[in-house]
Amino acid sequence: MFWTRRESQAPTRGTSRAPAKRESRDERAAGNRRIAIELAAPLDARPNERRAAGPVDPIMAAVVIALVGFGVVMVYSASAVHATVTHRDPQFFLKKQVVYATMSLLMMYGVSRIDYHRLYKLTYPVLVGVGTLLTLCVVGFGKSGGGATRWLALGPIHVQPAEMAKLALVTWLAYSLAKKAERVKTFAVGFLPHLLVAGLFMFLCMKQPDFGSAVVLLLLTFTMLFVAGAKLGYILGASILGSAFAVAAIRFSQYRYVRYLAWMNMDQYKHDLAYQPFQSVMSFGSGGTTGLGIGKGLQTLYLPEAHTDFVAAIVGEELGFIGILLLAGAYLLLVVRGVRAALRAPDDYGAYLGFGIATMFAVQALVNLSVALAVLPTKGLTLPFLSYGGSSLLVNAAAAAVLLNISRQGPVEALRQPESGSGLDERGQANADESLTPTLEAL
Repeated sequence: MFWTRRESQAPTRGTSRAPAKRESRDERAAGNRRIAIELAAPLDARPNERRAAGPVDPIMAAVVIALVGFGVVMVYSASAVHATVTHRDPQFFLKKQVVYATMSLLMMYGVSRIDYHRLYKLTYPVLVGVGTLLTLCVVGFGKSGGGATRWLALGPIHVQPAEMAKLALVTWLAYSLAKKAERVKTFAVGFLPHLLVAGLFMFLCMKQPDFGSAVVLLLLTFTMLFVAGAKLGYILGASILGSAFAVAAIRFSQYRYVRYLAWMNMDQYKHDLAYQPFQSVMSFGSGGTTGLGIGKGLQTLYLPEAHTDFVAAIVGEELGFIGILLLAGAYLLLVVRGVRAALRAPDDYGAYLGFGIATMFAVQALVNLSVALAVLPTKGLTLPFLSYGGSSLLVNAAAAAVLLNISRQGPVEALRQPESGSGLDERGQANADESLTPTLEAL
C-alpha cells in the first residue's frame, strides 16, 4: 500500500500518567489483546465494530444526481428524432430513461445506507453469478445487435452482463487484496490469481465481442494491484504482455483491423467505415465554444447511436467546449471525492473498494470521451450516468452508492480503557480471553 492510515488512539480516563518501573503481566496481556483486535479487525470486518458513521459526502452525491438528471435531458435531445422515425414517439427513449433514472436514484439512496462490509459475504456469489451471465451470452443464449452479442433477455428486460462484470470484479479484488495483506507482494498468491480471474472475465467479454469492456477490466485490475502494493515489475510485465495481446487481437480480427484502419484514415472512410467517428467530430466542431443550445443540434440527424455511446458528441454540439469542459470537470470531481473517501476508509477493504470504483468511473469516462473526440477507435463503452440504457445506469448507481457509504465511515472507535489502573475486571477479561484465543494463537 502506498498510503498510511491513522491508527486509533485509545483514550485513557481515570489513570495516572506516572511511569511504572516495570509493566505487569496483566498490562502486557491487555496490550497484546488490543493489538490483536486492531490487526484482525480490518480483515474480518466484524459487524460488532462501532464506526463513527456520519452523513454521505454531499459533494459526491450532488455530482451523481446532477449527472443522472443531465443525462435524462441529453438522452431526450439526442434521441427525439431517432425515436420519432423508429417508434413514432419522440419521447420513447425519454420515458424509459426516466424510469431507469428514478430506479437508479432510489437504489442509490437505499444502498448508500447499508454498511459496505455486508458485501463481504456476497463477493463470491456475485462473482460467480456475473460470470455465469457472461458465459450464457457467448454460448448461444445472448441477444445480438450491432454485430455483437452483449445482452441477455430476461423476459421484457435486457441486461448487459459486461456492465455488471466491472463492479463484480472490483468487489472481488477488494475482498481478496484486503484478505491477503502483505502476501499481495508475492507472485503466486498476490498477483497471479487476480490476473487469472480478470483474464477469464476479459476472455468472456472478448468472445461477445466487447473489446472495450475487456480493456476496462484490465486497467481496473492493474490499478487495484498497484494500490494494494503489488510489485511494479509484475504489473509492467503483465502490461507488456497485455499490450502485445491487444495488438494481436486487433491485427488478426478482420472487423477490428478494419475499424482501426478506418480510424487511422478517417477522411478516406468518412462515408462508410469511419462515418460514426467522423460525424462525432463534426458535432464538436459545429458546437464551437458555447454550443447551439439544448435541442437545437443538427447532428442528431446524422450521428448513429447518438443517445448511447456518442451522447458526449451531442453535448459538445449543443453546449460547446464549455459544456464538455464542465462535464469533464464533474467526472474529475467525482473521481477525486471517491479517492478521498477511499483514503479515509477505516480498513483496507473499504480503501481498495473505493479506489476500484473511482477508477471504474475514471476509465469509462476517459475512454468514452476519447472515442467521441476520435482520439481512440470506437469501443462501444457508455458514458457513466449519461448514456441511455438501464444496465449501465443501474450498475453505476450501485457503485456510487457503495462509494457514498464508504464516505460515511469513520475510523474504528478506540477501545475503551478500564476506569482504574488494575486491568480488566474478571468478566471483561474472561470474555476477551475467550474471544481472542483463536486470534492470538494465529499470531
